Amino acid sequence: MAVISFDKLTKTYKTGFRKKKTALKDFSLDIREGEVFGFLGPNGAGKSTAIKILLNLIFPTAGKAEILGSDVGEKEIRRSVGYLPENPYFYDYLNPVELLSFAGRASNMDSLKIREKTESLLNTVGLWNERKRAIRSYSKGMVQRVGLALALIHDPKVVILDEPMTGLDPIGRKQVIDLILKLKSEGKTIFFSSHILEDIERICDRIGMLVNGQLRRVIDFKKEKLIKSLEDTFIEEVEKAGGLQQ
Repeated sequence: MAVISFDKLTKTYKTGFRKKKTALKDFSLDIREGEVFGFLGPNGAGKSTAIKILLNLIFPTAGKAEILGSDVGEKEIRRSVGYLPENPYFYDYLNPVELLSFAGRASNMDSLKIREKTESLLNTVGLWNERKRAIRSYSKGMVQRVGLALALIHDPKVVILDEPMTGLDPIGRKQVIDLILKLKSEGKTIFFSSHILEDIERICDRIGMLVNGQLRRVIDFKKEKLIKSLEDTFIEEVEKAGGLQQ
């Protein structure tokens, strides 16, 4: 079953009176239930655009996207999705317990469940001992980890992460990787973008390579053994696409 589906998505932006930029072109992809799918591409390749369309934050010029068989515009489907943006921003005068409590109540969770999930998640991302500090005093990596906990507070079936390793030190990266693998073991579907090849190769079932708004290649690590390194394979796909557009 395709939990996430992109069907011939095209997204064009106006960049001037007569100029346009195509961020995505005829992008089609199905992501299976229970897999970890990595979205690999250079800066400006269209990764964040695809994710924002999936979350119904922006709208495609053509094509459609679905989650769990429903159009992404359906409000009810959002209850099943957890999302971490590339640069999360929160009410920074709150501490993480207060933030997660607010999110839990917004998701109609009962108080006991909110407390249990909050303690569990903050321990998992290594912030339980810092739970009483206001988020404004946190480093970028700590804010990123709060965002990950926030994305998971309502126990979503589908987890979408935009550059989740950004700003994390090696310990923080390991915590995020361990959490993604734990979510996979629980049967959840994880779709995340990254440019850190080591992380993608380590935890993904499949990856998609996006260059200049087009899906160049999908690699299934269970079925395909790369002749070259992932880095060399990716560079080769970029060169085949004519290099990076400015």
